Amino acid sequence: MLRKLFAVPLFLIVTFLCLAQAPKSRHFVFNYNFTVKVSDLGKPLDVWFPMAHSDQFQQIKVISQTGDLPLKETSEQEYGNKMFYAHVDKADKPEYHFSVKYDVVRTEHLAAVSAREDATPGQLNRFLQPDKLVPITGKPAELAIQQIKPGMTDMEKAKAFYDYTFNTLRYDKTGTGWGRGDTLWACDSKHGNCTDFHSVFISMARSQHIPARFEIGFSVPPDKNESDIAGYHCWAEFYTKERGWYPVDISEAWKHQEKKDYFFGAHDVDRLQFSLGRDLELNPKQHGDRLNYFVYPYAELDHQAYPNVAIAFSFSDVKDNEKSARAAR
Repeated sequence: MLRKLFAVPLFLIVTFLCLAQAPKSRHFVFNYNFTVKVSDLGKPLDVWFPMAHSDQFQQIKVISQTGDLPLKETSEQEYGNKMFYAHVDKADKPEYHFSVKYDVVRTEHLAAVSAREDATPGQLNRFLQPDKLVPITGKPAELAIQQIKPGMTDMEKAKAFYDYTFNTLRYDKTGTGWGRGDTLWACDSKHGNCTDFHSVFISMARSQHIPARFEIGFSVPPDKNESDIAGYHCWAEFYTKERGWYPVDISEAWKHQEKKDYFFGAHDVDRLQFSLGRDLELNPKQHGDRLNYFVYPYAELDHQAYPNVAIAFSFSDVKDNEKSARAAR
């Protein structure tokens, strides 16, 4: 009799807990628009810009794509990042406009309930190596050793590096030097933006032979239904044999400190990823240096890096009635 009395309440409790842990999702349209302003006509112009991709945590559809030059889809070899490429032998317009509109369904990445994402030893090897501004020896390695104790698991070590970065750096975009993801600069200055926070974490993790990867895209304001998007956002993941890829977002945790525990093991729905990795060689190969990261358009005029590019990004949530109409199609 007692078992029967307690069976229903226990079932309800379990159901509630499962629902509470169910990943959320967000459906929105993202507009990636920019203009290349050409100051010297008659020279060759090359333009590359990243292409959003579908994966376990975002479903992407290209609603439309337009450009004043034909767009070719390519991908780079090291990470598989997709991109658009355009070229003209002799630029004959003062402005070249490009626009891509995406339909995005972003799903919350909750390590506790999301499907495990594995990787091969070959795939993991790159995420154990240094990047140009992300060393794995010297100061970050020394700091990493100071944070760990004998017998710690890789998960416990990563949490120690997360806590160190959270407690030591402050989110502050004043002065110069921030935003490059320069680990040594961030270790010394102890401030910066998301790029700097996650470079410190990745350096420390890799120095302890924990694979860690850099991901970049854009944040979508959680408290707005539509708005312009001023700049990029980046985050990280690390890998353990027991859990696979594990999400962290230390800069968001710093800005929303009540969510510190949440962002060790989660990426929320208010984001859109465009590319992965640092020190990127584009396809076709650019004449300039490898890109520190790839989220904005990159242009070359007469085979030289050309920064005169005006960006205009925006988003709008897809309303319930629009969702129903799309589902019925």
